[in-house]
Amino acid sequence: MTDLRPWLRDLPLIAILRGITPVDAEGAVDALDAAGWRVVEVPLNSPDALETLRRMVKRAGDKLLIGAGTVLTVDQVDAIAAAGAKLMVAPNCNPDVIRAASAKGLITAPGVATPTESFAALDAGADALKMFPGELLPPPAVKAWRAVLPPDTLLLPVGGVAPDNIAAYLKAGADGFGIGTSVYKPGMTMAEMAARAKALADAFRNAH
Repeated sequence: MTDLRPWLRDLPLIAILRGITPVDAEGAVDALDAAGWRVVEVPLNSPDALETLRRMVKRAGDKLLIGAGTVLTVDQVDAIAAAGAKLMVAPNCNPDVIRAASAKGLITAPGVATPTESFAALDAGADALKMFPGELLPPPAVKAWRAVLPPDTLLLPVGGVAPDNIAAYLKAGADGFGIGTSVYKPGMTMAEMAARAKALADAFRNAH
């Protein structure tokens, strides 16, 4: 199933766990699951990211969608698919990487910063668009893109998204958000992460 929508239906937040290590893989899955999060991204520039992915996939079963981020090459697509990832997230728009991930049955969310990149990503088969960096693409940008992109395009701002601007993004037409350091920073205990995950989920529901 290469559709992100069912995973974002109840809580459209993607946890970006940059810097997480394998020792915290299971604890992170448990913490996010308890707070109602359903999508997790492990950036490949994290320590031993493939092992973390394998452990998370095993722990999550069918409860969470586990994916990899900062995927830049076709070889990396092959590696994350072998580790069990079901989602490919990238900071850029590389049609070869998008097509390779789609061929492996992965949900694809490449990074785009302009309408031109957005259309190129969609032409390559992207399932969702990661609007990155979000700090440079505020709600008015989302609204403008909405006017020209296919109406069913999934738009996911990443970077600079916080409880105080989520409502404006949603009103402009955003479908979900990638959340990084607000939910996890390297060195954080799983108890701290669990508290942040719950607080962010509550803040989103209140904004919504």
